[in-house]
Formats: sequence, structure tokens, C-alpha cells
Amino acid sequence: MHRHGAHLLDATSARFALWAPDARSVSLQLERQPAIELLPEGDGWFTGLAPCQAGSRYRYRIDDRLEVADPASRYQPEGIHGPSQVVDVAGYPWQHPWQGRPWHEAVIQELHVGLLGGYAGVAQQLPRLAELGFTAIELMPVGQFPGERNWGYDGVLPFAPQHTYGSPTELCALIDQAHGLGLMVILDVVYNHFGPDGNYLHEYASGFFREDRHTPWGAAIDFRRPQVREYFIQNALMWLCDYRFDGLRLDAVHAIDQPDFLVELAARVRAEAGSDSAIAGQVGPPHRRIWLVLENEHNQASLLKHGFDAQWNDDGHNALHVLLTGETEGYYADYKDRPIEQLARALSEGFVFQGQPNRHGTPRGEPSGHLPPSAFVLFLQNHDQVGNRALGERLTRLCPPQALRAATGLLLLAPMVPLLFMGDEEGSRCPFLFFTDHHDELADAVREGRRAEFAHFAAFADPQARLRIPDPNAKSTFDASRPTAQDVLAGWHGLYQRLLALRHRHITPHLPGSRALDAKVLGEHALTARWRLGDGSELRIDLNLAAQSQAVALPPVERWLFDSSDTAHLDTTLPAHSCVVSLLPPGQETP
Repeated sequence: MHRHGAHLLDATSARFALWAPDARSVSLQLERQPAIELLPEGDGWFTGLAPCQAGSRYRYRIDDRLEVADPASRYQPEGIHGPSQVVDVAGYPWQHPWQGRPWHEAVIQELHVGLLGGYAGVAQQLPRLAELGFTAIELMPVGQFPGERNWGYDGVLPFAPQHTYGSPTELCALIDQAHGLGLMVILDVVYNHFGPDGNYLHEYASGFFREDRHTPWGAAIDFRRPQVREYFIQNALMWLCDYRFDGLRLDAVHAIDQPDFLVELAARVRAEAGSDSAIAGQVGPPHRRIWLVLENEHNQASLLKHGFDAQWNDDGHNALHVLLTGETEGYYADYKDRPIEQLARALSEGFVFQGQPNRHGTPRGEPSGHLPPSAFVLFLQNHDQVGNRALGERLTRLCPPQALRAATGLLLLAPMVPLLFMGDEEGSRCPFLFFTDHHDELADAVREGRRAEFAHFAAFADPQARLRIPDPNAKSTFDASRPTAQDVLAGWHGLYQRLLALRHRHITPHLPGSRALDAKVLGEHALTARWRLGDGSELRIDLNLAAQSQAVALPPVERWLFDSSDTAHLDTTLPAHSCVVSLLPPGQETP
């Protein structure tokens, strides 16, 4: 199977390969050089060698009528409609030998590169995050998208790091610096669709799509075709091997209707990216740790036994959100009747929906109670859960601070892998809004489509009310989404510092081999959850998100790691909006 795109053979030449099964002819248009006809090689491939070097710019000309960027372009210095550029990151002088970190050590901050000022701006944040106790950052997608501002999920050239964020070399430098500080770097990748602007694959490679299956973004990707599978697997390997990312988070894999593709991708990654020796022929440290994480509404627990390490646990988030805010519209309707029972199930078994019907009557999920806590990424907020709100409000504006403090204690001291959204660690009250940089008719369609999404919400049933929803294409929408130090909750930084220090000292070392014991409901907003850690000790979390106290027999005070109320109270009472975390040594039974 050919490698998609342009690959340097030496300092003066490269091999080019384009899969264009609908094309009759393909020529390579290198800047300031005569066109070079690529030769058909069967199965839709056109390939050829050409004199060039790193930095050379080029396009493909299809059937003497259509000029396009390379769909596997490694860099687009002028954006999606400009020429592609030959890139050589194999020559980057890596400074920090790195084998990765164990997954159970992960404390992840998700962030948007553009809002923080590009790769260089993110790099400036790394020392602060490492000192605070984060062990990983997760970048929202960086594949080339149209315009200068986008969440990244409208990308159309997934091999090319977004040009407005910085150069490929600057991306390498960001990852290198993170590794020097002991931070893993995970990348969010989108393999379920291409964005609408700048995607010309339908013109010459319609085999990428299947018109008999549709997703929310149009025709589904056709993963039955080996060339299409190889395109995305090679993309995953590029990020992991060439750029040395520590892992990938695969977006919305429920929109990929060939689960065996996901299994194949994981197997290839394990085989080819598990050691730095896969990087451009270099010999590096063996047994490099690579982490693969899913977003999957179908709750396919079986995939977590086939090469994937964890899944974002939307169930746990949704139950917590209903308990904290009382909101029950949209997908929160699935959690409105008994959210405390659902949270208890999420803490003890992973998924809430393990085959039960959702609000539409459709069975959802697979049994997950056999999986370890580390198979689930728990969060109170992420880009979706904040940014998909009409006004992008964070929990700091939606629930009492004491309740959020208690929920944060659960998040950071429970044995699941915690994920935070940028700004959480400072108690940011700034919104995170949906933003794009489309123009003309597409801009109008995105703006009106965004407002129409909320027509069934009570607060926006009136068309005039929907005008309050910010225009995604306005630069002011982007600017308003940047966290600032001026609009934060006092004391929040210290809270995170304290909780993460407790996690790293008392919990993380004992997470391997941990398992859930049980989670018992105490009241409509209160529960007790217990886990047996790998050293035999028992971690217990008592949570009360109600506005009144809850009677409960707590462990002895000397076993408490954390009490969110920070007030003296009896060991038979959980105050309103509080969390008590206890650690009992091996052999000592909980009350």
C-alpha cells in the first residue's frame, strides 16, 4: 500500500502519491518548475518522483481542470486553498528522550491551541500546568481548517498542522518542551468526517464516502476501502511517530460504522508506534507508551478490550451536571429521573447505559462493570459540554461554588482518569463559545443553523431570544472565549493545587489493580462510593450535592484526606454541598 502524500527520499527528491480513483490524469505542479505527470499504478493510485526539497510548494492538477492541495499535505502555509508544502520533521533535534508515562498517572487538561496563542502560546503555559499537578495536556484538533478560527472539528486536511498556530517545527518544540517537564501530549483527531470548506475529495476520490450511510456531517466515510483505512491509519502514525504525541483521542467514533477499522487502527498503532525506533529510522527507547482514548456515544465497552485504553464517560458527566444544575433539557433528559442512582452506577460500573433504552427508546451501551476505573475519563466540563451550550456558560455560573467545590473533590480524587477544561483550574467564569471563520453563504448557514439548534429549549423558544446567541463567525465570539485572570473564582487555584497534591501522593501510586467495591445512594443528591486500591487500601468518597445536610456514618476523621466544607462537623453528617474523601489502610473495614 502506498504512503499518502509527499515523502522526501533525500535532500533533493521526494515521492508523491495521490489516491484519485475518479481521475483520468494527475499532474504535479511544483512552484517554478514544469508540471510532472504522475503515473497511474492501479487501484486509483497516481505516483511519481520529483526533484524538490523541504519547503517546496506544490499542488495537484486533476484532469487538466482542477487544482487542489494534497489531501495528505503536511503543511499549508497559506491555508486550505493555498499550495501544500513538503515538510521534513525527521530532522527536528529532539532534546528530551521520552518513553511516556503510565496511563494511571494521567491528569489531563484539554485546551484550544488558538485561544492560547498558538503552539508557542501553549508552550508558555506548560511550566505552570506541570507545577500545579497536571501530567498531560490534550490539544483540540489541529488539522488544517478553513480560516483562522475554528474548534478544529471542521478540518479538511488532517495531516497538516493548522498554519495559524505555527509551523510544524514549532509543534515539535511544544511537544519536546512538554516532555521535558514530564507532561504527556494527547491530540484530538477527527476520523468521522471532513469539513465543508476546502474539501475536494468528492471531485476525484468519491470512494472516500458512501452515500448510502449518512452522519450529522454528510455522507459517511467508507472504511470498507483499504485505501481509505490506510489514509487515516497513516495519519494516526504520523502524529505519534513524526511528532511524538503520546496518544490520540478519537472524536465521535459512533459515527464510524466499521468498528473493525478501529480495532485495526489500534493494532497498527501498537505494532508500529510503540517504540521511538519507528521515527524516521531512528533508534530510541523501547516500549514507548502510547495511549488511545475514545469518544463513543454507543458505549462499546468491547473496544476497551481491543487496543483502546479509555473512553470519555459522558454518562458520569451528564448525571453530575443534572445534580449540580437541575437542567434536564436535551440529552440531559436521559438523566432527569434518578441522577444520583445513575452517578452511583457510573462510579461503580463505568457506564450508566449498558444496554438500557435511552429517551428515544433505543438500546445504548454494553456491560462495563468488568473494566478498571482507569478505562473511564471523568470530567465536569470539556469543550463540548461548555461550548455546545447556547451561551457557553461554565459551571462557575450555573451552580453554587460550594457544590462545584465538592464535585471537584470527587473528580480529582476518584480513581478514574480526570480531565479538566482550560480555565477550570483557576475557576474561570469566562464563556467558551462555538466559533468558526466561514464567509458568505456558508457563514450565514452556520450562524442560522447554530441558532436553530436551540429552538426547542425553553429559554430560546422565542426567535428574538435566539438572536442573543453569538454569531460563530464574529471575531468577538472567539475573543470572548479566551480565559482571563480577571474573571475567576477566588481560591480556586489553591483548591486544585491541594487536590492534585493529594492525588499524586496518596492515590496515584496505588491505582494499578484498583477496582470498584460499591456505590450506595444516601439521598436524592448524596451517595457513598468505595474502591479497593491496588495496595489493598480502601478509597471512600462521600458526596452530598443537596442544599441540606445528609446523615451518614463517616470513617474516623484521622482517615480523611479531604473535606470540601473546610468546617468542623460531626463524623455522622455530610454538610450541604460537601465531599469527604477518606483512605482506609489495608485490612481496616469501612463503617
